[in-house]
Amino acid sequence: MLDGVSLDQLRTFIAASDEGSFSAAARLLRRSQSAVSEMVAGLEAQMGVMLFDRTGRYPQLTVAGRVLLADARGVVAGVDFMKARAKGMSSGLEPELSVVVDVFFPMDRMTAVAAKFRETFPHTPLRLYVEALGGVFQPLLDGRASIGIAGPLPDLPPSMSSEALGDIRFLIVAAHDHPLARIDGVIPREELARYIQLVLTDRTNLSAGKERGVMSPLTWRLADLYAKHHFLLGGLGWGGMPLHTVRADIDGGRLVELRIEGIAHGGADMPMTVVYPTTEPPGPAGRWLIDRLKLCPAGCIRR
Repeated sequence: MLDGVSLDQLRTFIAASDEGSFSAAARLLRRSQSAVSEMVAGLEAQMGVMLFDRTGRYPQLTVAGRVLLADARGVVAGVDFMKARAKGMSSGLEPELSVVVDVFFPMDRMTAVAAKFRETFPHTPLRLYVEALGGVFQPLLDGRASIGIAGPLPDLPPSMSSEALGDIRFLIVAAHDHPLARIDGVIPREELARYIQLVLTDRTNLSAGKERGVMSPLTWRLADLYAKHHFLLGGLGWGGMPLHTVRADIDGGRLVELRIEGIAHGGADMPMTVVYPTTEPPGPAGRWLIDRLKLCPAGCIRR
């Protein structure tokens, strides 16, 4: 008998519970009270349990009714979600949006855009990867992600298209008690070579042989920006970091910007780009995400 339970019955059951009476549910559903009563009674007969106690003036949920009401809501919500997703897919909306983000990209900006994305596309799940260097491109090449937000490394694979997203500020820092931080004025590059440089390394082979920004023969390589940040704070070396990740440390005196020969004080701009497979451009949700990331407030990404 349970196989014959219909969504109409479940919606009527939910309405009777939410409205507090069969008559109020009838008005909500634009049906007669008798039709609602028969629908609920039929559901009770099929399930073999009483959903409402009808001894009082208004029907009250039984213990079984309260338990099964939650199940009914779950079934109806699941079907509604499936219908909404199918409708979106039929119009070209992605069933899921997978994005891989360079670790240098400001995550507060991505979070703000993701919050708006949830409101605009409530039935499109967002899958987010955070990678560095060639790791941004690998999920795109593997088909695990449809959109990437990449820094300048490595070179763009020939199968990818790109759009400019803006710049982030990148600067060289060291702990306040590091020997390089105690040097007044501009630091010669030969002086840098005397100390360990902390370098973010690639988990993939896509940037093999394409090192940029390495200025010391003494390098420690870390595949995680969080670890690099802590090593810098611990005085284990010097290295480059996005300004938005170390601003609080600089303001608090824990890290110091190093004035390096040939590098402007205040750091340099690092371009960020949106990348995606040329043969599979973003759908409506992906296009919306890209456009919102480009509408970045001052202080986050500077165009």
